[in-house]
Formats: sequence, C-alpha cells, structure tokens
Amino acid sequence: MAYRRLLLPLTGTAAGEAAMTTALMIARIWNAHLHCLHVRVDARDVAPLAGEGLSGAMIEEMMAATERESGERAGRVRSLFEKFAAIHGDLTLASDPNTALKVPGVTISFEAIAGREEDVVAQQSRLYDMAVVPHPEADEDVSSSDALHAVLFDSGRPVLIAPRQAPSVIGSRVCIAWNGSAESAAAVAAALPWLHRAQAVRILCSDDYQRRGPLAEGIRAYLRWHEIEAEVVPFKPATREVGAGLLGAARDFGADLMVQGAYSHSRLRQLILGGVTRHVLENSEIPILMCR
Repeated sequence: MAYRRLLLPLTGTAAGEAAMTTALMIARIWNAHLHCLHVRVDARDVAPLAGEGLSGAMIEEMMAATERESGERAGRVRSLFEKFAAIHGDLTLASDPNTALKVPGVTISFEAIAGREEDVVAQQSRLYDMAVVPHPEADEDVSSSDALHAVLFDSGRPVLIAPRQAPSVIGSRVCIAWNGSAESAAAVAAALPWLHRAQAVRILCSDDYQRRGPLAEGIRAYLRWHEIEAEVVPFKPATREVGAGLLGAARDFGADLMVQGAYSHSRLRQLILGGVTRHVLENSEIPILMCR
C-alpha cells in the first residue's frame, strides 16, 4: 500500500508555503505525484451577494474588480509554485499518469480553477489518495478553513493538516488517537501505509475521550492482523481539556504524526462548545492525519 496521488490546495499564505514543503516531503516518501490546486473566486458568485439597490453597472463593476483581484492572486500563487519547483530542481512537471509513471522520482503539476473553494476542493479530493491542507492561520478561526472542512466532510478521503512550520521528519513515530468511533477507525484504515512504515506506533486512549465502540486493545489487535505492533498508553486530560492532554501525550512520545478521527461529536457542537478536534487543529505542532 502507498499513497500515489496527493492534492494540495494552494492559498499563497505563509501557512500555504509550509504545507507545500510538507506535501513535498510526503511525496518524496511515497514517490508520489503532487497536484497543486488553486481555486479562483468566480466573479459570477459575487452578484447574488451584492444585495438589492445596486444598479447593473455597479454590479458589473464589482464583478470586474473581483475578476481582476482573483486573477492577480492566481498569478501570485502560480509564481509561488514555479519558484518552489525551480528551487527543488529534481521535480518533474507532469499532468497525466502516462507521463508521470515513466519518470523516476516525484512529479508535480499545477491547476487553477474558478469556483467556490469548498466545492472544488471537496470534489477534486475524491480522486486523490490524500489531501494536504495548510494549518489554520494564527489569527484564523478553524471553523473558517473552507478547504479543510470540505475535504473532511465531503470528499470521503483522508486529509493531512500540515503544521505551521514544515517538519524535519514525518511518519517515523506515529500516535493514534483512539476513542472507538467510526471516525477514528476510518483514520486508522487510511493511515495503514504510514503505520507499516513507522519505527514506533503508540495508541493513546482515555476514559474521558472514549466513545461507544471498541476499546484501545481492540484496535491494537486489529493492527496485529496487519503485522503492525503498537503499544497502548492511557493519557490524562490537561486541566480537564482532552485535546491538550492528547497533544501532550503525543509530545511526550516524540510523535511526528498523529492519526485521529475528526468530529466524533457534531461539528456545530464542537464549534459552540469547543472539542478535541478543534483544539488539536488549532494547537498541534505536528502533522495530523484526519478522517471524518
């Protein structure tokens, strides 16, 4: 098993640059193809938001301004991609499997599509083994990360959230955040290639984190069927915050990848009350592989 095709939504932010570096690290590990996707704002989507009372000329001017800004941003993102590709001179530009599979090493490609980011990213992700998305910006509410939630909720594929700073190593020491839910089971299944490759695997569990479903020993036995040895280690919430306790336990293990199900509770409840998924997304310093 291996990841052969990775999708990276490009935003042109500092977090986006860290995600590019992280995605390239992953592509090198799996000798995969990395497709960078930029979603341009479709000016036609602006008209319904303009509201009543605006003349046709004003709406057309607004649409034209949106088109200009979108084009300029797409140009900057394309330049960022080209600069990144030039720095890493061993990469080969390829956009189809007939070409990519004949080339040794990592292949990359770039595409800009106009539309709604959440729709385009979710739909395109369905054709990839994994999507790599930037970490939410320091001043950004995680709930506003459209690309992240689009992949989690509407792609059926795993998503790897890159840290704010690209790691030096990824996937050698892997933690599994296990709570018995269907989401955590899906994350473990998606992470099997990583788990086979890892030097050490630890299953983290807690009575405060457990949902209705198999306990940690059950997933440990499941992994043995795949010839993966893992140790089960309970963790304690830090100051009653399960997410903080989970990240602390991963840090103590020296983990460079966390595998976790996303939003075992409803997303609405987590956005209002907080939750493990939200805390991990906002505070993790290592890559997180998530499934919903």
